Amino acid sequence: MVTRRAAGVFRPAALSAAAEPKISPVPSSVRDALADPHWRRAMEEEYTALLANQTWDFVPPPLGGNVGTGKWIWTHKQRADGTLDRYKARWVLRGFTQRPGVDYDETFSPVVKPATVRTVLSLALSRSWPVHQLDVKNAFLHGTLTENVYCSQPVGFVNPARPEMVCRLNKSLYGLKQALRAWYSQFATFLVTLGLTEAKSDTSLQHLLQRIITSLQQKFAMKDLGLSPVLLAFSTPVDTQAKLSEDARPPVADPTAYRSLAGALQYLTFTRPDITYAVQQESHLTALKCLLRYLRDTVDYGLLLHRSSSAELVVYTNADWAGCPDTRWSMSGYAVFLGGNLVSWSSKRQPIVSRSSTEAEYRAVTNGVAEASWLWQLLAELHSPLAKSTLVYCDNVSAVYRSTNPVQHQRTKHVEIVLHFVRDRVAIGDVRVLHVPTTSQFADIFTKGWPQNGHAN
Repeated sequence: MVTRRAAGVFRPAALSAAAEPKISPVPSSVRDALADPHWRRAMEEEYTALLANQTWDFVPPPLGGNVGTGKWIWTHKQRADGTLDRYKARWVLRGFTQRPGVDYDETFSPVVKPATVRTVLSLALSRSWPVHQLDVKNAFLHGTLTENVYCSQPVGFVNPARPEMVCRLNKSLYGLKQALRAWYSQFATFLVTLGLTEAKSDTSLQHLLQRIITSLQQKFAMKDLGLSPVLLAFSTPVDTQAKLSEDARPPVADPTAYRSLAGALQYLTFTRPDITYAVQQESHLTALKCLLRYLRDTVDYGLLLHRSSSAELVVYTNADWAGCPDTRWSMSGYAVFLGGNLVSWSSKRQPIVSRSSTEAEYRAVTNGVAEASWLWQLLAELHSPLAKSTLVYCDNVSAVYRSTNPVQHQRTKHVEIVLHFVRDRVAIGDVRVLHVPTTSQFADIFTKGWPQNGHAN
């Protein structure tokens, strides 16, 4: 298989242009864009939106200050079926031209955990809650800046009356290092004024949802995309052969392309648990290409969420002891089910060498219990507290025994903190650690490769 990058294709515009010959290709310069009526109109719409949002004020260049530069980005916005929706032009700031301590200080902004989204969707499906998708137009442009940030005027749209002036930003622009933080602060502050936490029943939730959508559309330019679609089921790719050592890996000709591919696959694991283990293991470009072939044949796979009357939290944990041929670190994995729906999973190497398979398995149990404890708190905040203890299944008898045995064993004294964490949760009744046969161990797909008939069974 020849990848798009290997074939020298770096933009998807050629695919769209081939499907619809009348589509203008993505321009390579501002001059080409302004010469095309479609792209010129898109750029004018972007510039008009920036002025209407009062994104900046024209001021003289600051003495000794930093003036950032920007660039135009052009893309084809496509519909779900791949047809052209509209031409999109965006003026973005080159973040690398900013200076720390001068143009920005804090840049951190909270990001939602994928498990949170899946948990809310699972609850909504089981309780018939309406779920809407909202698309904020130019979301980052709503963030108010607290720093003095200057940038040059957009290329091709320099104010003829004040060509020597620069833009002092009032609102954030895409590309700013603090753009996400500014938008999150603005959005979260407004949500608090709407009283989201007051929704306690289905009836009030329906009323509150409509009021919130209306209020958000009045505050921000926002489009209601309607009800969320249902996702599809998934299967798993496997590699039952021995793991490859890093010493056996030939040098990669293009390290940037390799890192880009590996990073993109990391994001894909948010909705494709079937490739989680494979992505964590593949340090060889050839193996990544094999994974791409699997994805090509399973593009319609996804995660199945279904209505369930059960609200129990069930965790499966597993470990592959000393599985890494280079470091002999073990691989931990867990799968968390809420009422039969898979809402959280993980496949990671343990950052320490385990002296026994029991220790490796117990560290995997600890990771699963920690995730379950967090979900306990999340469900309580969603006014859906669990009424029963969380069941944690492990296929290692010794690890199960250690979770309730208060006597320290000579072989497990060095993992005393891990032991106490799980035992405390067991003692207060939050979790129960039980044994499960390997044939029924769902977390196996996150620690090792399985043959296809194994997954079918």
